[in-house]
Amino acid sequence: MNAQIPTPAGSDAGSSISLRAAQDRFIAVWGQMASAWGISRTMAEVHALLYITGEPLCTDDIMERLDIARGNASMSLRALLDWGIVERAHKRGDRKEYFHSEVDVWSMFRAIVRERLKREVDPMMASLYEIRDLTRPGNASNIGQGSGPIATVTEVKDHNKRIDSLLEFFMTVEKLGQRFVSPSGRGLQMAASLLGSLTGMGALGMLAGSASAGETRNLDRRGNDDALLGGGGGSATHGDSAEVRT
Repeated sequence: MNAQIPTPAGSDAGSSISLRAAQDRFIAVWGQMASAWGISRTMAEVHALLYITGEPLCTDDIMERLDIARGNASMSLRALLDWGIVERAHKRGDRKEYFHSEVDVWSMFRAIVRERLKREVDPMMASLYEIRDLTRPGNASNIGQGSGPIATVTEVKDHNKRIDSLLEFFMTVEKLGQRFVSPSGRGLQMAASLLGSLTGMGALGMLAGSASAGETRNLDRRGNDDALLGGGGGSATHGDSAEVRT
């Protein structure tokens, strides 16, 4: 019979210390990514704390753990609620308001992608449409505007071509977002899997694998690539942007 190895008396305490250190390290790393997301470091750290602990925390808990002021904690929580990656929670018999993070990674990043589309792509597209309208033939509002020599027809066409190329790119990004960033987050996961297949085995291998798995029927029902990107071609309107916000 094998002898049972005694468990050191301080092992539980040691594990707790190690877990705390690991959590703190994750919070610090997540906070460093804040600038890439275009958000404050405190907001990222609050989200990291709620995500990595996996349990509802009240404002006082967050303030104590991150050593931040109540105003910073409250402002960060409101922003995270707006982004849709944190929700309110209540504990029976406790009048405090608690908050918990979305723990499903794909759903979480689905919300982040949707919010970034709304905050970054939509305003950019609106500005590009306005710039494009400035050189639209017959636009009387442009008379007397600007300075410098009068542009030739060729220069205007080249300018419009460059703006139209940007508009086409951002419309494609927006439409892909609408198709792939589904409410459940599975669309984003599917898109990542498809990109991984393309990188790992090439387009032909991916299509062959899809056919063998019976996915051709799904592709037929969804239509071809043109339908995936908006259906039927044609130019996009400002109405397309509204779908990203829903």
